Amino acid sequence: MADILFVERMRNKISDWHDDLLQIRNGGSQRTPEDSNVSVNQFQTIFFKTRPAIKLDAFTSRQLRLIKSVVEKSFNDLAYIRVSDGSCFQQIIVYTDSRLDRDLLMKEVKESHLKEAEMKIEAAIGFRHVIDLLSSEQKLIVGHNCFLDIAHICRKFVGPLPSSLEEYVPLVQNTFPFIIDTKILLNANNILQLKMKKSSTSLAKAFAILCPHIASGVGSFGSALNSSVAVEVQVDDMRSSNWNSGAKHEAGYDAFMTGCIFAQSCNHLGIDFTSHSMLTKQDKLQHYINHLYLSWSSGDIVDLKTGQTRTESSALNSYKTQQPKILFPNIVIIWGFLSKLKAREIKESLTKVFGLTSVTSIFHLDKTAVFVQFSKPELVSDFLKLKSEMEKKKNDAIYVLHPFSDLLEGGLTGAACYEVYKEICESPVSKVLFADQAEAVCVNSEAKVLRSMAHKTDSFADSESAIDSKTAETSGEILGLVSC
Repeated sequence: MADILFVERMRNKISDWHDDLLQIRNGGSQRTPEDSNVSVNQFQTIFFKTRPAIKLDAFTSRQLRLIKSVVEKSFNDLAYIRVSDGSCFQQIIVYTDSRLDRDLLMKEVKESHLKEAEMKIEAAIGFRHVIDLLSSEQKLIVGHNCFLDIAHICRKFVGPLPSSLEEYVPLVQNTFPFIIDTKILLNANNILQLKMKKSSTSLAKAFAILCPHIASGVGSFGSALNSSVAVEVQVDDMRSSNWNSGAKHEAGYDAFMTGCIFAQSCNHLGIDFTSHSMLTKQDKLQHYINHLYLSWSSGDIVDLKTGQTRTESSALNSYKTQQPKILFPNIVIIWGFLSKLKAREIKESLTKVFGLTSVTSIFHLDKTAVFVQFSKPELVSDFLKLKSEMEKKKNDAIYVLHPFSDLLEGGLTGAACYEVYKEICESPVSKVLFADQAEAVCVNSEAKVLRSMAHKTDSFADSESAIDSKTAETSGEILGLVSC
């Protein structure tokens, strides 16, 4: 009924404006009937492309749809259009002299919308042109531990990622036929292993060892060692005195460090940069091109030329910290605890209850969320049941003395198995902290968590494969890429 009354009121209002307009065009005077239901600000008379028009303001989207219906059904010489008003769209009713004039107006508006859409698309895909250029020119792409970086680029600028490595490899090869990972160079070559002295091959560490003068920011930006490649750096006046301070982990500076490491590594391999031959044709680099680490902790390497994987056989592999195999049925996600709690403290509280060997590993998702992997899958349901029981005993003296008291402090701690974690992540809602994400998705209810426990065994029957663990590196850096 409210819609019916609104439609009738709008029809009368538009009809009065239409009749006034025709009367003025025929030499008469304008009538100004009062309408207490529609404010002057909601119905403003303007001119659009020299045509009389009504600008509609302060109506809801539903009301605007009803007004559009009134115009299209009741007025042959009026056109309801939507035009851009800078940052937003404006709804307008325009008077046209004839059917031909109306068609011409609609064509102009359609072309304007198309042009604006093309401009937005062009602005949105600006960096895509850079990716296309690198791909078409078949440039050598250099990264440091860059398997995930390449995957991100393909996902954002090329297309959806395939579900298997076998399908993913040809996608990468067609886009970037020549990729080299400096981490592969540092670990695979004996000369560079000796240079690194079996030290960490993280980006910052490798940069500090191979490019000491550049890393220190003192003296010239070249190297004091005659055997090293001199690197020229141009910086603005604001950064010239302390040009690299705090720049680590910034994408541009990480790309710069990667390029410097690559230059010094090539120099140690005996590659002559003064020659005009392409780097991709250098025999001494052929053994390293298109080899990427799938998992740094286990030493798994994929050959993008063949799609085959192998485990690194170098002696340096024995120095790596072996990460435990990640089993999804054994994982519980805990969130919403106080940010002061660290992984070590959470592990201590769990092992006091379930035993010293009950917790295999703990990974921080953010400052108030962790993944806990138990040694046995049944410990997941045991923990969730005990947590639920403890929360019902907040007023008991035993609650304060229980090892879980710090973990449950604040009353906002949630927990669930890995299946619920996946449901939370699949939501279109996006929050910075996982605790906020879980609350927004409304999966922090006790009933939801307990239902997940009941179905956990069946859900994980065939999911005991290890996930890619590139994140096993200490910092989990997202590294920049450079093209050579």
